[in-house]
Amino acid sequence: MSLTRLKHILARQCDPHGFRKQTKMECFISAENVKSVLTYDRLISAMEKAFKKLQEKQVLQPVRIVLPVASENGFFGLMPAMCEAEEVMGTKLVTWYPQNTGRHGVPTHHAIIVLFNKNTGIPKAIMDGEVITAMRTAACSAVATKFLAPPSACKLAILGAGVQARSHYHALITVIPFTQVTVWSRSFASAELCASELGAMACQSVEEAVREADVIVTVTASTTPVLRLEWVKPNAHINGVGACRPDWSEIDTELMRAAVVYVDSREGALAESGDVILSKAEVYAELGEVVTGVKEAKRDQLTVFKSLGMAIEDVMAGELVLEQLASHSQPATN
Repeated sequence: MSLTRLKHILARQCDPHGFRKQTKMECFISAENVKSVLTYDRLISAMEKAFKKLQEKQVLQPVRIVLPVASENGFFGLMPAMCEAEEVMGTKLVTWYPQNTGRHGVPTHHAIIVLFNKNTGIPKAIMDGEVITAMRTAACSAVATKFLAPPSACKLAILGAGVQARSHYHALITVIPFTQVTVWSRSFASAELCASELGAMACQSVEEAVREADVIVTVTASTTPVLRLEWVKPNAHINGVGACRPDWSEIDTELMRAAVVYVDSREGALAESGDVILSKAEVYAELGEVVTGVKEAKRDQLTVFKSLGMAIEDVMAGELVLEQLASHSQPATN
């Protein structure tokens, strides 16, 4: 569907006061249409609001339901959420097949997001979820970095060279103007390609990549630790994004225990994060507690933000896409 056609549909679904007249879902919003309106500055603000609403107990979301696909070492997940205050309700359906790239030459993550009218239960839209997943995950790391990175942070290290490596670079430079960026991957060729796209430096080892970094992002597919305590600065901030299963980890036990650990959701982290579960590290705070001032942002210490992703992030990001598409469909006024 063309963007012009999509905007026309969205315009027809609203009366002059902005209330939906919709009685049925009329469109699928493609990845291209999501990309055309979703920007990191707006998305980072929306994710900060999502953390705030979660902390204020205005969000209803169970821990994701995960069906393992043992034959492919992957999983199929269901992630519903609702926020009464924002009048948003929806779910993400997501698959993760880590062997896709090597076996089939396709991405490891696939997802769709379904949004509903909270007041009537009528479906509002189905949209591609891959772009939103990549961007909202990075935007959440940007929120954490904004609050937790050392004030003088200027050097960024990215461990991993896939979609999330690229999205994290673009999200994080929105909050900090980094002067040095390094990239490591198990495949040096992949690290070189990613680094060339980002204007960064590819590194042969993790230690080389992180030893001067103020902010580190772990976005690997590793199930065992790749980042060790002895390689990082004592006040570095780490965004741990991979290792999304209880028996996987990217960050070694000593580092997790030495750091002040922040999570997106305690419930989610204690059920799903191998980095937290296997290390038995204490969770100091949810990020929402920092955003709302309930807990301290310990920027002078080693910090880890363990991100697993939450349904409310996807739902609010999806609503932002609808809002932006609708606003683009309205005629300009003087």
